[in-house]
Amino acid sequence: MTLSSMVVSRDWQEVSVLECILGGLHMDVAVENEPQRAMARLGKSKIDALIVDCDLNGSSQFLRELQNVPGPKTVPLVIMGNPRHNQSLDETGALFAFEKPISVEQAVRTLSAARSMILDGRLRYHRAGLEVPVSLSCKGHKAMDAFLVNLSQGGMQIHTKDPVEAAKALQVSFELPGARSSLKTKAEIAWQDKRGNMGVRFVKLAPQQQRTLQLWLAQQYFTN
Repeated sequence: MTLSSMVVSRDWQEVSVLECILGGLHMDVAVENEPQRAMARLGKSKIDALIVDCDLNGSSQFLRELQNVPGPKTVPLVIMGNPRHNQSLDETGALFAFEKPISVEQAVRTLSAARSMILDGRLRYHRAGLEVPVSLSCKGHKAMDAFLVNLSQGGMQIHTKDPVEAAKALQVSFELPGARSSLKTKAEIAWQDKRGNMGVRFVKLAPQQQRTLQLWLAQQYFTN
């Protein structure tokens, strides 16, 4: 999976270092040397990671404008030009920072951490389409059959012919293709319609099963 990044800087020596590091992390790199052109590009393209040179004229205004942009935020990574920028890091909205001249070792650590955070965010909300049987059970009731429609780390959408009382706590059991064991979790109904579609939120999933689910979803994400 290739992520996208943008470097806003005129310091071509530092940009060359960043291009090399980001390429090694499987991140596409776009370079803009004018903050306003960078802002216009952000309005048209999905950028996962944004790297801003605080020594660039107009960068302070650019970062202020960035915080007012509606919709999902990118991950600002500020190239620190000198120590005084440490005092204003919170004001920039940046989550990561490093100083110039760039230390390759530090930049690799910082950008790797940013990449991991971006991927974690994507996977947290990623839904994988999946058609497998699901068993639903409520205390004091016979188990019901359903079919899984899609699955995420926090829950699933299922389809069932049998009505389910929204107030009832559920036990959900299903198998992931390729997984060594079935998954069982306590769950609750988040929503349902009259056509048998239902959103289920996981309430309690054992840590090992949570890890199995995360790894399986990651495999689907990167292979699709």
